[in-house]
Amino acid sequence: MKLRVRFAPSPTGSLHLGNARTAIFNWLFARHHKGQFILRIEDTDRERSKPEYEIQLIESLKWLGLDWDEGPDKGGAFKPYRQSERLEIYQEYVQRLLKDGKAYYCYCTPDELEAERRQCLAKGIPPRYSGKCRELTERQRQQYEKEGRKPAIRFKVADKVVEFEDLIKGKIRFYAGDIGDFIIVRSNGLPAYNFAVVIDDALMQITHVIRGEDHLANTACQLLLYEALDLTPPQFAHHPLLLAPDRTKLSKRHGAVSVEEYKKQGFLPQALFFYLTTLGSGAQKEIWDKNTLIERFDLKMTGKGNVIFDRNQLLWINRQFLRLLPIETIANYAKDFFPEKTDYKTMSDFLSLIRENIATFSEIPNFWPIFNQPDISLSKEVISTLKKETTREVIKLFYEALDSGRDYETIFKDIQQKTGLKGRKLMFPLRLALTGQKSGPQLHQILEYLPKEWIKQRLKKVVFD
Repeated sequence: MKLRVRFAPSPTGSLHLGNARTAIFNWLFARHHKGQFILRIEDTDRERSKPEYEIQLIESLKWLGLDWDEGPDKGGAFKPYRQSERLEIYQEYVQRLLKDGKAYYCYCTPDELEAERRQCLAKGIPPRYSGKCRELTERQRQQYEKEGRKPAIRFKVADKVVEFEDLIKGKIRFYAGDIGDFIIVRSNGLPAYNFAVVIDDALMQITHVIRGEDHLANTACQLLLYEALDLTPPQFAHHPLLLAPDRTKLSKRHGAVSVEEYKKQGFLPQALFFYLTTLGSGAQKEIWDKNTLIERFDLKMTGKGNVIFDRNQLLWINRQFLRLLPIETIANYAKDFFPEKTDYKTMSDFLSLIRENIATFSEIPNFWPIFNQPDISLSKEVISTLKKETTREVIKLFYEALDSGRDYETIFKDIQQKTGLKGRKLMFPLRLALTGQKSGPQLHQILEYLPKEWIKQRLKKVVFD
């Protein structure tokens, strides 16, 4: 059977960085092994799932550079690819479990279940369902129905050991008795996660499930269902989690946590893709393109332990990609950070000038006025520096030589002979007068980019105002 993996997000919000990392691992694994990558939308949470979130998820995945062989927007041999459109399929399998006595109706109310949970905690044991509805008589069921209780459906968990070989973590063992009878269909008639995912993965012929290690407990439940339904389970691989610097779950209180947010902040998708792929693998000493990542990908690259998201490291990687990628590629991703109606050539020329000096596209507005407006505003600190005698002398000599017809290199040599200044002491005053900033593109690039009239205007303001 051909290798098939899937990424199955819930459309309840933006694509979280941790989920994006899982999607990337699945995609690379499929492409490395010449397999298939499937996108499935798990949208049975009616209260939180929204069509606009699904659209955003798909856009974020595409922005990262991921494509899929089957999915809700592409179709495929195992459609539909939205769980909300597969409810009849789930019903068929739940009826099989009920008929075989492997599942039962549970009429317990939320308050009753909460009371059970508190009792377990008070005894110092993990909360688990007592199984009180396992052997209800027909009369008891009818009485609950008269009371208006809407039942959930629970799976009967056998008292046994669940074992499987994880492709990343090795041998894993669970004692099923600690799990308790879990819900497979909610009281609103919708399938629970562990039940729906088993049916979907089996029918879609998924061969490998790659996901975060926080799903390990779910895997135990799912393996019990595979066995009860006589379905062949996939191979499982649980990768380490992506954590915040304080080693807690990465959440909004730590700042930006979604792919969409990093896109809005001006990061390149290639940089975020590479960072999420190689984080924890020790493979960030050199920058690899996507084809190299596909060629070299191995599940061991996911790391041995949970990894810390480091924004500064991501910024460094983004800088590397800004320097390595063709300017045409960079301009295509940066266009939303330019003023409206900025033409492609202007964007490309400008990015060629500043790409060595920015970490993200969000810094474009800091440089844009300097190189695209005749006049610039100067801070009090800059004005104070420009008033120094040696500074004003360099600027005045350069201003007076602008109409001499000599090239800039000759002018600099002449000023150097007259003042005895060289290097930074010679160049810095001009940089400051022309840009108002202490750092940025090299001075010769600035002079080549700015119209001579603007150069004269800015220098004149310093010398004569």
